[in-house]
Amino acid sequence: MDAGGGWLIFALPPAEVAVHPGKDGRHLLYLMCDDLGTTLAELKRRGVTVRPEIHHERWGNLATLVLPGGGEVGIYEPAHPRPEAP
Repeated sequence: MDAGGGWLIFALPPAEVAVHPGKDGRHLLYLMCDDLGTTLAELKRRGVTVRPEIHHERWGNLATLVLPGGGEVGIYEPAHPRPEAP
């Protein structure tokens, strides 16, 4: 499916994989969720560090989770259409 602007998203219900060109040779990983606010509240309750709070983009709402080693992984609630799970 095309989420707009030619960015391809491969539907893998109930997940998806999007491949975008990176900047400065970096690759980013984003986890997807249905309700970002609820998911972040649960992760924080379990001691996960979230930085920054929810950030709004054209394609969805996102935040960054800080991994124990100091790395980061994104988490987002998509705004684009999503395929139904089989």
